[in-house]
Amino acid sequence: MDDPLLSWRKEFPILANTTYMISHSLGAMPARTADALQEFAATWATRGIRAWEEGWWTMPVTVGDLIGRIIGAGPGEVVMHQNVSICQWIVTSCFTWDGARNKLVTDGLNFPSNDYVYHGLERQGARVVRVKSEDGMTLPLEAMLAAIDEETQLVSVSHVAFRSSYVQDLAAITRRAHEMGAIVVADLYQSAGCLPINVRELGLDFAVGGSVKWLCGGPGAGYLYVRRDLWNKLEPAATGWQAHRQPFGFEAGPIEFADDAMRFLNGTPNVPALYSAKSGYEIVNEIGVGKIRAKSERQTRLLIELADEFEIPVRTCRNAAQRGGVVILDVPNGMEVTRELARREILVDYRPQAGIRIAPHFYTSDEEVRHAVQQLHEIACAHA
Repeated sequence: MDDPLLSWRKEFPILANTTYMISHSLGAMPARTADALQEFAATWATRGIRAWEEGWWTMPVTVGDLIGRIIGAGPGEVVMHQNVSICQWIVTSCFTWDGARNKLVTDGLNFPSNDYVYHGLERQGARVVRVKSEDGMTLPLEAMLAAIDEETQLVSVSHVAFRSSYVQDLAAITRRAHEMGAIVVADLYQSAGCLPINVRELGLDFAVGGSVKWLCGGPGAGYLYVRRDLWNKLEPAATGWQAHRQPFGFEAGPIEFADDAMRFLNGTPNVPALYSAKSGYEIVNEIGVGKIRAKSERQTRLLIELADEFEIPVRTCRNAAQRGGVVILDVPNGMEVTRELARREILVDYRPQAGIRIAPHFYTSDEEVRHAVQQLHEIACAHA
């Protein structure tokens, strides 16, 4: 079939020799990223310290604006960090946990790094409630809503579960949390760039994510969205000099926070990572997430149909509305099968308690989808 998005394949060098089905873990690098990193090196080499005042210092916001266009945020509402763990650390540090409203509700499909941050708050008095997923794939909305009550201060939810690609109902969860007076932080790592999302329309208080996956931005560039009307109400304890109203005044003592989203920054920004991340964001914006999602739904459906033909168990929701960009296939010896696929230049990954995760992206051809499943079946049979 005619697929106009395949015209983007030339932008990604690895596709020339590799069937790249692992964008849920590390998106393919755009060719223009090399040019962006060369720009960083040339700027440092020729402008030296002047580069800070000529753009480096504000890159956490200017690059964040590229993310903002993808997730429905306004200008200046997204700031860049090194990773989601730091973003979660900043979010949770905005609150105290020794009062009656000390409950933190986290979904049972959340990424473990988030939970590690949350359980660290128990020493400050937080009560962490993890809403269990009975099947390890899905989480009934009713169970999540029931866990949120008047004692809940923060609700954390992964929009798309990393292990099963299950899509959660952010709108309903956010409504319930706000009815109970709670704040919501949504992890968009497995959705932004693959599923349309609008943080403003959803009323999200915080959203976090990173560039490594569907955004093709590489490592070291996470992002934090904070709802604008919360800026002057929140003072994160996890902070640093870039969050100061006048950072180059070098004032000692308690921080005087910036009035804008820069108050949610901390130390010196990771400038090279921000240069490398821009290219992926630009491409996703040029294509449009709606087009990416439409193709993803079609190709993940094709993956499931092929798995059914080969009688390979599928551990992903068949309802497209509840399925992210990944299809999980469960075969015996999944790790060994994954390694053999890599030897054949087919890149996927394996997760315990799930299976082999396969993720076509906008640059994937239908022929590659068929090739990946056929080879997986052949290898699985040989290892049976």
